[in-house]
Amino acid sequence: MPGEGRLLSAELKIAGRLDARFFTLLEALNSTGSITRAARTAGLSYRGAWLLLDAACNLANAPLLQTSTGGAGGGGTRLTDAAQALLAAWRGLQAAQHEFLQQQETQFDRDPAWAALFRRMAMRTSARNQFAGTVSALQLGPVSAEVTIALKGGEAIVATVSRTAADRLKLKKGVEALALIKASAVVLVADFAGYRLSARNQLAGTVSRIDKGGVSSLVVLTLPGGARVTASVTNDAVEAMALKVGAAATAVFKAYSVLVAVPA
Repeated sequence: MPGEGRLLSAELKIAGRLDARFFTLLEALNSTGSITRAARTAGLSYRGAWLLLDAACNLANAPLLQTSTGGAGGGGTRLTDAAQALLAAWRGLQAAQHEFLQQQETQFDRDPAWAALFRRMAMRTSARNQFAGTVSALQLGPVSAEVTIALKGGEAIVATVSRTAADRLKLKKGVEALALIKASAVVLVADFAGYRLSARNQLAGTVSRIDKGGVSSLVVLTLPGGARVTASVTNDAVEAMALKVGAAATAVFKAYSVLVAVPA
């Protein structure tokens, strides 16, 4: 069962086809008495609602719907006793599933390592590069702060955040943190040609994958510690740099391009 902040979720289905969408439709139909209004409530088209209902009615041992036309009430559709029983069974299963997932989540919460892993994986963000690590150094200034996050593979990523953000996140040495970097913020360097760059983050690795698109490619660099950095590079640049799987390259990005996240 989806839920904000939940570690575990599961999709409940009856007979492999009757899911939450179907029972949301039944609930709406039970309260409105109208296929049109029920479909709208369930986020379905009128035809889509009937397709679901027809499929279930054809498989049921007893009629699920009772329709009436005209009359003082203007007609409508209501659930039969069989449909009400099916709806009640669904509610019971939902409650049992919720209790089971809650019990399992409580078990995971007793193991901080597993809980931390699952919460990191549950975070949804548009940043393609997400690295888990620990704050290994913190330099606080009057306006900004420099945060160094040590990764599991031995690499380190430096982020520059505002002092306000550092205080709000309660950053300190030893705190678990995530470093988030958009692929578009990563520059790949195949040959420094004797120059040094001002960017604080320079991670050397090997090209392990190139996903070519119409205009640009996603180039994945595998670092010695096993972490992967993805850069968005134009196809012209990929060709000009002769990038290919197995080639050495360095991922370069500014400290200001790094977002820092910590557990709530």
